[in-house]
Amino acid sequence: MSDPKPAPQQGGSRATMKKELPEKFRDHKHVWVFIEMERGVVHPVSFELLGEGRKLADQLGVELGGVVMGAPGEDTRNAAKEAFAYGADVVYLVEDAVLADYRNEPYSKGLTQLVNAHKPEILLLGATTLGRDLAGSVATTLLTGLTADCTELRVDDDKSLAATRPTFGGSLLCTIYTLNYRPQMATVRPRVMPMPERQEGREGRVVPFKIDITESDIITKILSFMPDRDSNKSNLSFADVVVAGGMGLQSPENFQLVKNLASVLGAEFGASRPLIQKGWVTSDRQIGQTGKTIRPKLYIAAGISGAIQHRVGVEGADLIVAINTDKNAPIHDIAHLAVATDALRFLPALTEAFRARISPHAKDRLAG
Repeated sequence: MSDPKPAPQQGGSRATMKKELPEKFRDHKHVWVFIEMERGVVHPVSFELLGEGRKLADQLGVELGGVVMGAPGEDTRNAAKEAFAYGADVVYLVEDAVLADYRNEPYSKGLTQLVNAHKPEILLLGATTLGRDLAGSVATTLLTGLTADCTELRVDDDKSLAATRPTFGGSLLCTIYTLNYRPQMATVRPRVMPMPERQEGREGRVVPFKIDITESDIITKILSFMPDRDSNKSNLSFADVVVAGGMGLQSPENFQLVKNLASVLGAEFGASRPLIQKGWVTSDRQIGQTGKTIRPKLYIAAGISGAIQHRVGVEGADLIVAINTDKNAPIHDIAHLAVATDALRFLPALTEAFRARISPHAKDRLAG
């Protein structure tokens, strides 16, 4: 009689993975947020991450640290003070002339040296152009995991970082764990997390750190700075009122109805991904996981079905008004007010109603 065949092994899952950290990572503690600063200005996403990092640090019972890197001077020191005001317990201050302007090589080496010296458990960065560039190279150098463009961060029962992000083109949400490596790294896009309240006069301790880098070690050089005139064509991420359109508008000419309403309200206008793909609207106006994440006080979505890719970019809005003929459209699930009608007929009527009631001087007060 032949030997019985061995039972097939089950596929790998988090439940069957080794949860015990290797010895070399067991002294990694605390939550860090990289404070992104360019030309003396701190990016708001850094403060948003400090608010989220504060929650994670409190759950783990550890300190919240801010990492400030830049040239020696008042701007860099002011960034450290602002980190305290938004929740940091400690700021790791890295001042060096080679950090005057962002370059991947000195920042990656400097942040890697800092992590190896002080061993954080979690490291968060903004999913900006700078943050994405830096996070990827640092994670590669540290041989650790990196979850990009997260929409939610939490501490799991076993104290691991659970980082949730859309996947498969935004059709699904998945939660990713970095179980056996440290630090656990994640990037979060601007406006995904709420801005914490600033605490005037809050202080903490500063830990200076000297990096082992010289200008002669760096291949890339900054010869001059030329600002991109088109880099801020839209201000969707920080607008108080946003009006957006989707495929329910049927033609590019009908998108003018969205612009008209936005003009009357003193609002920004945006669009769902299909309209950008068709070339009806420029890419800087795209709202959703692969576009801009917004947190306005009022969001009006006209003819947008509300696929998950779009929903994760708008669900932080205080008030969502959805206009769609389909009563079962996913956008209605997150809308505070749902109008089941044709946007092509409703938008002109809504525009005229607002035009009749709002004086030109009242537009700025609409979202107040």
